[in-house]
Amino acid sequence: MLIGEFAHALDDKGRLTIPAKFREELGLRFVLTVGLDGCLSCYPTPEWDRLAERLKGLPMTNRDARAFVRMLMSGATEVELDRQGRILVAPRLRQAAGIVTDAVLVGLNTRVEVWAEDRWRAYQAGAQETFETTAEKLVDLGL
Repeated sequence: MLIGEFAHALDDKGRLTIPAKFREELGLRFVLTVGLDGCLSCYPTPEWDRLAERLKGLPMTNRDARAFVRMLMSGATEVELDRQGRILVAPRLRQAAGIVTDAVLVGLNTRVEVWAEDRWRAYQAGAQETFETTAEKLVDLGL
């Protein structure tokens, strides 16, 4: 299971160390793409394959479905861990997430999100304020 929060800095070549705790679940090769709320998402290959299969079922006649699939798939790239457990984060993905140097990797069960540290701290502050209210709403969804 992918859980926890880890802070790492990108090196001058745009490489990011993946925490050892995440490496086994993600595998040596996995998919990195744009995420929601201004982050990047890392998907283990089996999880990416499941998501891609579900995306195939979206109606291509629906404008929102087309836009979502385009953004997610066009931003996707397969990355591979090097011997030091690092991946190369493409400049276009770093720019999309606002990552210059400091990043935070957050395990979310089936994927890992990569945030610019300042964006993550701002998101956390806002989410903390509504955490209990959100929990109450999720009860209605069967949580």
